[in-house]
Amino acid sequence: MAKKQRSIGDIFFSGWIKENPVLRLVLGTCPTLAVSTQAFNGIGMGVAATFVLVGSNLVISLLRNFIPDNVRIPAFITIIAGFVTVVQMVIQAFSPALDKALGIYLPLIVVNCIILGRAESFASKNGPIASIFDGIGMGIGFTITLLLMGSIREIIGNGSWMGIVFNHGTVIQPMLIMILPPGGFFVFGLLVALFNKLAEGKGKEPATLTCCNCPQADMCRESMEGGNN
Repeated sequence: MAKKQRSIGDIFFSGWIKENPVLRLVLGTCPTLAVSTQAFNGIGMGVAATFVLVGSNLVISLLRNFIPDNVRIPAFITIIAGFVTVVQMVIQAFSPALDKALGIYLPLIVVNCIILGRAESFASKNGPIASIFDGIGMGIGFTITLLLMGSIREIIGNGSWMGIVFNHGTVIQPMLIMILPPGGFFVFGLLVALFNKLAEGKGKEPATLTCCNCPQADMCRESMEGGNN
């Protein structure tokens, strides 16, 4: 039976919650934990990664029938590296502070598992339109994760959000551990649990097992027939 074709809407929205690259597929956790100490840094990394995702997905999809299988990974990395170079140069020119905050994790987008994974598992097997929407959806999911983690860690750890200080610690007493690695892992674990719960869906009735679909139906029937005899 032919595989059911996914709609553009399903491809676009699946990366937000159901197939969130960080919280559901557990990809790109290293840069996520490293740059999510502030919400602004998270948005910057998310936007940069989304641009690279969309651009690389489009180019790889267009060239998928011309790239030999034995060199596809080096070819994918070369294409991704070109878009990362463009992003890095733009950020260095227009936002040096963001470039400094993201540090080595900005050029390391080249080997980010999310981008290389989507190139291998989706863009190399689907058309350009679907690949573009897959890149946008996955990029938004990545950005949502970074924004949530960055906001939680910045508010609790620094008593601020987007540089806005909340009454200099009189409203929220900063907890330094939240902007340290243990706090990052703690928030990450909570969000993974939350997104897993959201992905399960709501209002689903529990499955009912009847004799028609019970794997031991034949055994029970033989046992009952033997007892009647």
